Amino acid sequence: MQPSPAEVARTLAAGRLAGTAHVACRPGPHPVRHVTDPSGRLLLLTRAGTLSAQALHPSDGADDVAVVLDVPDVPPVTGSPSLGRVWISGWATELTGAAAVAAAVDYAAVDPTGDLLDVGRGMVLHRVDVAEIRLERAGAMIDIDPDDYAEAEPDPLRDEEGELLADLGDHHVTEMAGFIRRQLRGAGHDHRPDHQPQVVRLDRYGFVVAIGPPGSRYCARLTFPRPVADRADLAKLLHPVLCHRCGEPAPRR
Repeated sequence: MQPSPAEVARTLAAGRLAGTAHVACRPGPHPVRHVTDPSGRLLLLTRAGTLSAQALHPSDGADDVAVVLDVPDVPPVTGSPSLGRVWISGWATELTGAAAVAAAVDYAAVDPTGDLLDVGRGMVLHRVDVAEIRLERAGAMIDIDPDDYAEAEPDPLRDEEGELLADLGDHHVTEMAGFIRRQLRGAGHDHRPDHQPQVVRLDRYGFVVAIGPPGSRYCARLTFPRPVADRADLAKLLHPVLCHRCGEPAPRR
C-alpha cells in the first residue's frame, strides 16, 4: 500500500512547502503563504498592499479571481525521491468578518503564525474553492478528481519526515539496515550485504529505501502492516525493530 495521488496532492498542498500563485490576467507569479482547510480548500495569507494581495483583488464588479497554486516538493534528505508537484486551480475570494475569523482558526491549526492576529488589519485571507487538481510526478501529469482530493487527508508525518529520517540515519542505522535486509530477503530480493540500504522517505504507509552502491542506487517501498496515525503510533510500530534488545536482561559481569 502507498499514498494515492489524491493523498500526495493533499500532502504537498497542506502548507509545509512554499507555493506560488498564478493569477489570471495579472502579472506574476507571486510567492504566497498558504495552507489547506479540513476540506482541502486553499487559504492564502497575504499582506495588504503587496503585489500578491493586489493580484488577488478582483476586478470591479467581480467577487473572485481565477488562480492556480503551484507547490513543488522539497525532498527531506539527500537522495530522497521527489513526491512531485501539485497544481491546484480554483476561484479565490477575499474573506471578511466571521468568515475571516473562522478561516484564521483553520489556518492556525496548520500554521499558527502571529500574522493571523492582524487579519482585517493589514493581513488578508483568501479562500480558494478548488476546481481542478493536477499532480506532476515522474514526468507524467495525473488529473485528480476534486471529490477524491477533498476526501483524502495529508500525511500525518509530513511535518516531521525530515527529523524522523535524520534520527533513523543518526541513531538506528544498524537496526534499520538489518530490518530492511530481512524484509528484502522475505520478498525474494537479492541484496548485497556490503551496500548499506538507506531509508529516504517515510509516510503513513511505509518506507522508501535506497538500495545499491553509490551511483547506481534504486528505490523500493517497504509497507507497514497497517497505516500509522501519527509519530507516537510510528514509534510503537517500530519499537520491536529499533529496541529489539530493550527487554533483555543485562549481562552478568
